[in-house]
Amino acid sequence: MENFNQRESRKKEVIAIIGAGISGLLACKYAITKGFDPIVFESESSIGGVWSKTIESTKLQTPKPLYQFSDFPWPDSVTEMFPDHQTVLEYIESYARHFDLLRHIHFNSKVLSLSYEDGEPSLRGEWNDAFSSKGKWNVNVQDTLTLSTQVYQVDFVIVCVGRFSQVPNIPEFPPKKGAEAFEGQVIHSMEYSNMDPETAANFVKGKHVTIVGFQKSGMDIAMECSTINGTERPCTVVIRTPHWNLPDFFPWGLNLGCLYLTRFSELTVHKPGEGLVLSLLATTLSPLRWASSKFVEIYIRRKHRLAKHGMVPDHSFLNEFSSCSLSVVPEGFYDRVEEGSIKLVKRAESVGFSKEGMMLKGQVEPIKSDLVILATGFKGIDKLKHIFESKKYQEFIAGLDDSAAVPLYRECIHPRIPQLAIIGYSESITNLYTSEIRCRWLAELLDGKFKVPSIKVMEKDIAEWDKYKKRYSYNKYYRKSCIAALHVWHNDQLCKDMGWNPKRKKGFWAEWFQPYGPMDYTG
Repeated sequence: MENFNQRESRKKEVIAIIGAGISGLLACKYAITKGFDPIVFESESSIGGVWSKTIESTKLQTPKPLYQFSDFPWPDSVTEMFPDHQTVLEYIESYARHFDLLRHIHFNSKVLSLSYEDGEPSLRGEWNDAFSSKGKWNVNVQDTLTLSTQVYQVDFVIVCVGRFSQVPNIPEFPPKKGAEAFEGQVIHSMEYSNMDPETAANFVKGKHVTIVGFQKSGMDIAMECSTINGTERPCTVVIRTPHWNLPDFFPWGLNLGCLYLTRFSELTVHKPGEGLVLSLLATTLSPLRWASSKFVEIYIRRKHRLAKHGMVPDHSFLNEFSSCSLSVVPEGFYDRVEEGSIKLVKRAESVGFSKEGMMLKGQVEPIKSDLVILATGFKGIDKLKHIFESKKYQEFIAGLDDSAAVPLYRECIHPRIPQLAIIGYSESITNLYTSEIRCRWLAELLDGKFKVPSIKVMEKDIAEWDKYKKRYSYNKYYRKSCIAALHVWHNDQLCKDMGWNPKRKKGFWAEWFQPYGPMDYTG
């Protein structure tokens, strides 16, 4: 067992960070600013997280100004509003080099498990500051090249494993109706993403491809398949739930941020911990909330001709936004649908496979296929909970059933798991933006600038946020822990904890009616 207290550091406490994606790099950078010497364990051979392995045609899903580091803006040479994935990865790599983060990263180092030494800390009743307990975390790490393992003992762990990788969500099928019954091939979108462009193109070329899922990866793969195979072998997309996927971020020419990312827009939404006045105001402004949602819905319906394609969702755009389920539709997607190179099978539920292809509920004939790609997402919560050896901690993270989101105070720490933070699991409309301010909040906590309240108070706050998420998110996606419609409110809480002025803009109009973004929190 190696104890990193031997390492040169301005502070004696040792911090381990799991993952070198966006959140892990930010956690590393801000820990360094507080005098710590963190060590980052990255299972892959490079940084970037999901951006290091993704579909060739994938682009940034939010406008560039909302997806940037507050102290390292995009270079002037990047002019696209939605840069491609290679440009995003290069930007992330430049950030890591600029702040000299690479020297802290152990590549090809997979964390197998975490175990905590020091009795039952969950019974102490108080979390207090970051190092209030005398316990240590044992981090069991495997070298993915040699398969050797080593246990490191540290004072604090920051888990930044994300939720969109490693553990694919594979639907369950009835006995004898699973992939084994199909004479073709079944893969998850993760496997397709891991292929280089040439391999991926050859893999789907000349095949009847069926894609299950209508989020971003499903649409991107469908576009690539249709480009390669055309109308001769159309790509079929099986859609269980239609979504309000955006054509762009400017409905009717208005910046979407003006409708959903301003301080005023959040007055129309009931908030966790709001008082009587704000509650009455949200109720009074509910017609405006409804109108904003309809404004965007009408734009999307018209732009994508959703009624013509039978793709109008049953839920509102606000539900979609509040569930962090938004995707930007690849340019020309619905043109491909109309030309016949992409076929949409709407509101369909897969019930299994036959020899020829996928069987759908209520249909006698299967969708004849050579290849089925499951773009069905990931089991992020499974990846997160199984990193803990303790069954108790696994239950704290995942709960005893599927009725609750991961309970994190300030979307960062679990009240009953000491000396540990989870960054990047809770979602927003732009995860870099929210991960950065959370990492700054955590760095201040690690530096002793403030203390968190009692477990009881933290759990009460978590319950308030849980109530908000259940109220506004689309039921199916409630567990995504999304705070998209309350960016400003969430950031205000973090700012107040750190002793910052939460009002970051100059002037009344800007403060209330201009969208908030990363650069508002510079300095």
